[in-house]
Amino acid sequence: MRNEIEKREKAAVAAIRSALGTEDDESGATLFVEHHLEEIEGEYWQKHVSTPTPEPLKVLDILVLRSHWGGNDDIETFDFTLPENVTDYVISVRFDESGQVEDISMES
Repeated sequence: MRNEIEKREKAAVAAIRSALGTEDDESGATLFVEHHLEEIEGEYWQKHVSTPTPEPLKVLDILVLRSHWGGNDDIETFDFTLPENVTDYVISVRFDESGQVEDISMES
């Protein structure tokens, strides 16, 4: 079970990174990054990514897993957020029954 969780967590992060900036991702990773770059002070970014104005991929580099949950042994949905509880928003990645990423969205 633990291996499956780790496998899906890695797949979720890869999917988030791949989706960033794509036409299909307007309400997922892209919105999450754009929103937080506008709303969070430069000091936070300086502390976590060594620059007050990070590139979008740098924001994704510091995502942390907040939780995973769902019906399929609790591994259907993975929620990622920024460190230090700086936001109530998450990037939520949902998997289908076959273990493929089904949806990426920003949620509160």
